Amino acid sequence: MASDSMEEPPYSERSYWRRWSKQDFLPEQSFQSWTNYLTALSQTWLRFKDRLVSRSDDATEMDEIRKESENDMKRCLNWWDLIWFGFGSVIGAGIFVLTGQEAHDHAGPAIVLSYVASGISAMLSVFCYTEFAIEIPVAGGSFAYLRVELGDFAAFITAGNILLESIVGSAAVARGWTSYFTTLLNRPSNALRITTNLKQGFNLLDPIAVAVLLISATIAMISTRKTSLLNWFASAINTFVILFIIVLGFFHANTSNLSPFLPYGVPGVFRAAAIVYFAYGGFDNVATMAEETKKPSRDIPIGLLGSMSLITVIYCLMALCLSMMQKYTEIDENAAFSVAFGSLGLKWAKYVVAFGALKGMTTVLLVGTLGQGRYITHIARTHMIPPWFALVHPKTGTPIYATLFITISASCIAFFSSLDVLSSLLSISTLFIFMMMAVALLVRRYYVRGVTPTQNLIKLVIFLLLIIASSMATSAYWGLRPNGWIGYTISVPLWFLATLGLSLVLTQQRTPKVWGVPLVPWLPSLSIAINIFLMGSLPTEAFIRFAICTGVMLIYYVFFGLHATYDMARHHQQHEKMIQSVKVMKESSENNNGEP
Repeated sequence: MASDSMEEPPYSERSYWRRWSKQDFLPEQSFQSWTNYLTALSQTWLRFKDRLVSRSDDATEMDEIRKESENDMKRCLNWWDLIWFGFGSVIGAGIFVLTGQEAHDHAGPAIVLSYVASGISAMLSVFCYTEFAIEIPVAGGSFAYLRVELGDFAAFITAGNILLESIVGSAAVARGWTSYFTTLLNRPSNALRITTNLKQGFNLLDPIAVAVLLISATIAMISTRKTSLLNWFASAINTFVILFIIVLGFFHANTSNLSPFLPYGVPGVFRAAAIVYFAYGGFDNVATMAEETKKPSRDIPIGLLGSMSLITVIYCLMALCLSMMQKYTEIDENAAFSVAFGSLGLKWAKYVVAFGALKGMTTVLLVGTLGQGRYITHIARTHMIPPWFALVHPKTGTPIYATLFITISASCIAFFSSLDVLSSLLSISTLFIFMMMAVALLVRRYYVRGVTPTQNLIKLVIFLLLIIASSMATSAYWGLRPNGWIGYTISVPLWFLATLGLSLVLTQQRTPKVWGVPLVPWLPSLSIAINIFLMGSLPTEAFIRFAICTGVMLIYYVFFGLHATYDMARHHQQHEKMIQSVKVMKESSENNNGEP
């Protein structure tokens, strides 16, 4: 421990707002001096191998790791809250903004099929999240689940994408908020943005998006329960507006607008599906609320599965009515529904839609801020980022520092970046995380440390690699030969046989306690295939940005995250050994005292 920290009050007795010492940000042994740090760097490869094969467990995530926050979050939510959180976190910029963008540019009236495809993939991921959230009800969501099943390194890569998804997602929704706000004022969608000479896609500065992010974060930091009540009210209004859009839209529908139904062909449908997948993103925020849920085993399945089933139907109906109201070539790319009603002479409806869209995007930001703050909190509990971000305020019961981290980062991006730049990058991160969740679910069902024989573990790894490789081959062939079919005669049967082999050759080692994904391994394997296929439908630029971001994550991991988590793990191991030693000594003393 650094000498300057010895003179300070005990860590847990200091005020929440007086945590600015080196010990608050870098308490690990590797960072206490330059000598320690250089020694740690010299052991990078050995430490990496240790972190690559190490695994957490359910009890550690639910008990030991949570102590890093010092104060507990308050259990104040039930299934009703989670259903509305599901609506509030999902229905926003995706359906109101991306629908018009993708119908106009890639899918045409077949945008409804894009929502069906991405909705099926999203529901498969919801199944995986639900099982994990019931078994491991902590704030870390997918990060915690992957730490248990796939280890620290896989969890870190996912954590980096969670951070990217959280920051970019909030920025994208905030930019969409500005577009609809200007529509409500009857002005062009970019009227309130500041035009500069920067590169296209980054040349429209958006101060309003920054203000909306800061206001949402302030509300979320005050109280989880009060945020839930506000979300109820806002989501109820949003639901009324959605029903209004669907009913009025179909009343003024013109079926001739559906022709041609596939103007960009089937490839356009799947490219749009990969982008509008962003519209389903956010349900994972509900899983992060498990630590604040009164009865996770009952409330999470109802909240997650119930809300996402309804949302999938709503999205398909909204996409269909938009395509029938206006020709796809005339759909506005920024505020599609408002402009569509305006083109029909229903100017009053235009304002109602814009107001409802603002409500929807506001709740997405509000619930997103809640969930993202809890992701960051649990990541910081493991010391992958400074543990300062894990601290929970003793009075509000909310992770204020973690929430501020997400908000400030998102504000910087939202100020510069346009929605089309953000959405493709966001979709690839979301699809990657959901693919990893399906892999983790299969590992959880078929492998238990200390129980599963080594030969069965090897078979499991082979089957998983075959499932992933065949899915990648299908996606690649689709991108290279969209009108071909020969490649599918190899890749699709290989996927089927690998999944069948997993089902017949291996026996499931773990049975869910309350609720589990049905048809394992088929549904998780299908989730892997669909997510990879949709990733392959994204433009090359999305993969370049994804690769750059991943490279930055790995640099951070090598120079900081690896050594912080290694020290954290050693500390917990020593603590466990000390507890075991005390227990053995106590039992020995009791036995000796009991002798005649």
